[in-house]
Amino acid sequence: MRIHFLRAAFIAFAWAAIDAAAFAAAPLPHNSKDRSLGVASCASSLCHGAVETWKQSSVLQNEYVTWSRRDKHARAYSVLLNERSQNIMKRLGLKENAHQSALCLDCHAHNVADPQRGERFVLSDGVTCEACHGPAGRWVQSHVQRGAKHADNLARGMYPTEDHVSRAKLCLSCHFGNAQKFVTHKMMAAGHPRMSFELDTFTQIQPPHYRFESGQVWDGVRIWAIGQALGAHEILDILNDPKRGRDGLFPELVLFDCHACHHPMGDQRNAGGRLGVGPGTIRLNDSSLLMVRQIARRVGPDSAPQLGEQIQRFHRAVASGNDALAQARTLQQAIAQLVPRIGAYKFSEKDLHGMLIGLIDDGLNGEYSDYQGAEQAVMALQSVADFMRKRQLLSAPAVGPALNKLLSAVVNDEKYRPATFQQALKELKASLGPAVQ
Repeated sequence: MRIHFLRAAFIAFAWAAIDAAAFAAAPLPHNSKDRSLGVASCASSLCHGAVETWKQSSVLQNEYVTWSRRDKHARAYSVLLNERSQNIMKRLGLKENAHQSALCLDCHAHNVADPQRGERFVLSDGVTCEACHGPAGRWVQSHVQRGAKHADNLARGMYPTEDHVSRAKLCLSCHFGNAQKFVTHKMMAAGHPRMSFELDTFTQIQPPHYRFESGQVWDGVRIWAIGQALGAHEILDILNDPKRGRDGLFPELVLFDCHACHHPMGDQRNAGGRLGVGPGTIRLNDSSLLMVRQIARRVGPDSAPQLGEQIQRFHRAVASGNDALAQARTLQQAIAQLVPRIGAYKFSEKDLHGMLIGLIDDGLNGEYSDYQGAEQAVMALQSVADFMRKRQLLSAPAVGPALNKLLSAVVNDEKYRPATFQQALKELKASLGPAVQ
């Protein structure tokens, strides 16, 4: 699968500032004040509803058909009608049905306010074209005019999904959460699935509805890296939020490692050591931070040691309760500074080899003893290996069996065993050969 993107210069421009305001450069479609017209406005066979792709067009023209038939986003609303969703609402003590509650609709549909809904807008269509590409009220006509420019469409409210950073913000807003919508520990305790997301992997498995221009290549490693950095930034942001970061007397537990608590008492998983904080500590979910540390070693080797030290100080502060939020803000700023460097960075063959080995060695050194860290590491290794295969830097038959074993090791969080995972890592490293190692 390949998607058309602008060059890194555009990405760096969007991230010229490094403070929190830089993270809100373009309003998300859910927050836009423009009018949403509904998927029927895109579904004509002369627009995006063609059964076959148009060979002479720079756009496939069958995007609506792909979305409606194959994309799970089109069925996001219908999930709210099932028994599980209704039971979640009952356990939460809410009187509304799931398909009527903003708590659910804000992610399972394009839930804009009534005044912003056009005549053909249908909420039950789910996560629609406009939920990702922005309400089309101001650009639906102009974007098909002769000589139409993408920059003009963006100025009229189209969302810049081709920009890695903007797309990461958009996807994370539902697949993890943001200031407006967020899956809490209470929601998961009531039956909502655990949130697990990695930008490159999830983009790759989405049914393709984009066309690449000649010579363009899907830069999965950069997309993975940006997604990890923004995911880590969002976790730290929530931790610092006095409303989202708390649940009564307790911190918001969804930010922490699930399996530090959810395991049989005889299964001693929280033995301490890795973070230097001792046993019995409820560890923050640092899976994205582990990935960011690895990314920084390639993108910002000058600042990577300092970032690693900041992460360790942050973990110790969380464990002790001393200055944890201040440490989180410091770490958040460091990650914000790293993002534009990722966007402008071109990963070399040496970088890719080093990152692949670095991810494996971190695992062999026990860095992924927590399930969520292992899960993110597997998706990271897949992204890096896939990009290397596309560039003919890695043999698919050689690494395929070992990657499949890694996938099997994390397929079920309740059955995850670090020793099994590490054995699969050893086999993957052995399969790479001396040229990569």
